[in-house]
Amino acid sequence: MIAQLFSLFFPRLCAVCGKSLIFCEKLLCLGCLSDLPRSGFWAREENPVTTLFDDWKEVAITHACAYLCYTKESAYHPLLHRLKYKGEPQIGQELGRWFGSELIQSTIYQNIDIIVPVPLHPKKERKRGYNQSFVIAEGIAEVTGWCVESGALKRIRHTATQTLLNREERQKNITGAFALAAPERIQEKHILLIDDVLTTGATLQACAAELCKASGCKIYIATIAYIE
Repeated sequence: MIAQLFSLFFPRLCAVCGKSLIFCEKLLCLGCLSDLPRSGFWAREENPVTTLFDDWKEVAITHACAYLCYTKESAYHPLLHRLKYKGEPQIGQELGRWFGSELIQSTIYQNIDIIVPVPLHPKKERKRGYNQSFVIAEGIAEVTGWCVESGALKRIRHTATQTLLNREERQKNITGAFALAAPERIQEKHILLIDDVLTTGATLQACAAELCKASGCKIYIATIAYIE
């Protein structure tokens, strides 16, 4: 009865279409969930995300994928905006759970040892209240059983937003922003590097370069969204 009264005054709404959610629905209504633009890249050796890193010779990326694939005009784009800027970490956790349920079934990702989320600068994390990549990693870890290692990689330089920068500007902006803090935690590990959105890949490349300073590690990349 209390739950029914609460839902009457504070209805749970679909994060995409705004319809009221029924008891069994979480974050999205069944219609929007069925239309979720899943990429399927985690099951394909060659895909647009992996190809993005093919020409980068500094660090060999074992595989890369994204859970969702869409344009900025997509009805699903506001999900990531709400996660990053509207104080809704539960969106990242739920997307992480859905993504994790796909990754754990992929033969490509069977050897993952640990998850490393892309770190935020402490100043930005304090302002936001959380690291969106970390909450995504938590969701993935919940269904896969893989451990989250958030202390191995640190963000040591605060950078301007990447949103309006092109590929070359992003790479320059992010240079020197990360540092390997605890190589002993990731040596000889298969690492799943997690971020929320992939555009040019500059941030992930910078992180991977630092992680690979630890001996014997292999890097896999996974993001929630790939924006075409």
